[in-house]
Amino acid sequence: MSTDAVTPLRHRMIEDMNARKLSAGTQRGHIHSCKRFAAFLSRSPGTATTEDIRRFQSRRRYRW
Repeated sequence: MSTDAVTPLRHRMIEDMNARKLSAGTQRGHIHSCKRFAAFLSRSPGTATTEDIRRFQSRRRYRW
């Protein structure tokens, strides 16, 4: 997965996923989920609190 012009947080996430030998498709899925979380927060996921995560997961649970 390319790491050109990405935030330091995304770059670190991609490095971690590569170290775990996750497939490109799995990496895309994880990145997509982080984008949805960032959109929910209206800020970087790196600033999320445990309460933010709980609210996001609760919201997602009822949308399935």
